[in-house]
Amino acid sequence: MRRSFVLSLPLLALAVAALVAGDDRKDKGGPARSPSSDKGEGSKGVPFFDVVAFLDAYDKDKDGSLSKDELPERFHHNWDKLDTNKDGKLGRDELEKGVFYLQPRRRPSDVVFFLVEMSDADEECAEELQIIYSFLRKLDTKNDGKIHPEALHAAREGLVNKRVDALFKHMDADKDGKIGRAEARGRVKEHFDELDTNKDGYVDRKELTRAAGEKPPKLPPVKGTTLPKKKPGDEPDKR
Repeated sequence: MRRSFVLSLPLLALAVAALVAGDDRKDKGGPARSPSSDKGEGSKGVPFFDVVAFLDAYDKDKDGSLSKDELPERFHHNWDKLDTNKDGKLGRDELEKGVFYLQPRRRPSDVVFFLVEMSDADEECAEELQIIYSFLRKLDTKNDGKIHPEALHAAREGLVNKRVDALFKHMDADKDGKIGRAEARGRVKEHFDELDTNKDGYVDRKELTRAAGEKPPKLPPVKGTTLPKKKPGDEPDKR
């Protein structure tokens, strides 16, 4: 049972929008992301990344390849993965095969940057950011300017319990502390048998809370693409 079954995730929708709208934040001095390469297609399953333009923009000595000094510093941690023949330079073929290592690693936190950058109504945007800011301040339980894992865990439990409380208030008509099949509504009714793990004909608070806390299943990879696996020691891309 996916957590999204119980938890609404409006920020996730905004984060996805940020991924679609983003263009690697128009890297300073970097190539424009063209909708086609010299062959009229994106490189190796990655749409809108022009390897030819990338190579042309950073190949300072125009030898048809990139040395480590020519490669933008934000990709240096992927050098060994890109330089597959270990000759100390990246040719076009290596860039095409390693194109996924040249993509920005989007993060859920990008939603904040998206709100600030894309807002055309500052008053409304400020209101949304204030909600985020106020919630993050509550997570700083030690007042040290940091969010610690234990505070995040407690906040997650609090949010889940709050939503479960709301569901029971809405559905538990006879106030017996459990939701019968006739009382169930919406997704609870749709997945009633799955939620009723002890098969007693009711969904109790423990069953609903457990479902709300389950992690969503991993999405299958997009057909025609192969994402690189993150290995221990990999450093995140720097802004």
